[in-house]
Amino acid sequence: MVQDVIVSVLLIGGALMSLAAGIGLTRFPDLLSRMHAATKPQVLGLLLFLLALAVENGSWVLVPILVLCWIFQLLTSPVSAHMVGRAGYRTRHLQRELLTLDELDDIVAKAADEVDGRAAGDDRARTAGTAGSPAGQDDSPTAGPPDRSEA
Repeated sequence: MVQDVIVSVLLIGGALMSLAAGIGLTRFPDLLSRMHAATKPQVLGLLLFLLALAVENGSWVLVPILVLCWIFQLLTSPVSAHMVGRAGYRTRHLQRELLTLDELDDIVAKAADEVDGRAAGDDRARTAGTAGSPAGQDDSPTAGPPDRSEA
């Protein structure tokens, strides 16, 4: 009887966390808010479901598998949320006016400038290397594959 009440409370708590994640996904305005709503309650909801399974089973046989499942969830959920957040930030799928502090703006702008500078340097090197050659032919002695017959 007490075991059934504990399992019921844990299952209802897990279901409410999953419901909160679903509502957050549909109601929050931008990617970063939705990502937060999808990961935080979902992880706690899974923990409550796993605890309900452990209590219902009443045996220690299932506990290592449940702990392993919980550890994998703790390892993968934050990493995937971080990668989705980075991709969303770089592709501008967020509402900047909702950000209180934007610590990445200077870093991303600096990285973009470095990439643009390298691309411009590569273009200059390519045009300088082919300026003296007719029709853009490469007349350097190392144009072909290296000779490996001596090895």
